[in-house]
Amino acid sequence: MATIEECRAALGRLSDSMRRAEGDVRAAAAMDRSVSCHVTDLDVTFSGRLTGGRIEVHDTFEGPPRERAQIRLAMKGDDLLALVDGELHFARAWGAGRVKLETGLLDLLHLRKLL
Repeated sequence: MATIEECRAALGRLSDSMRRAEGDVRAAAAMDRSVSCHVTDLDVTFSGRLTGGRIEVHDTFEGPPRERAQIRLAMKGDDLLALVDGELHFARAWGAGRVKLETGLLDLLHLRKLL
């Protein structure tokens, strides 16, 4: 089972890779939105912003998200690591219910370029 530190590091790697992206992916990553990622098996939420092409984690706390972020993710820690490391395809994981994504329709249209 992934640890909190490994999940935090995975979000950092994801942020770094988004920062290096080009074209449509870079444009999608340039959104300015609040973000939460609830790691369900650890019952920990990372909360922050997608801004300037990066995910900036501002807070980590126990339990589900305290506030409704504009982009909300929920998954197990091992799935987060596998997604970031390219071992798990987002669309397949989402379709199988391993990853939950909640956001508005317009944001979803932008985010699909990242996924």
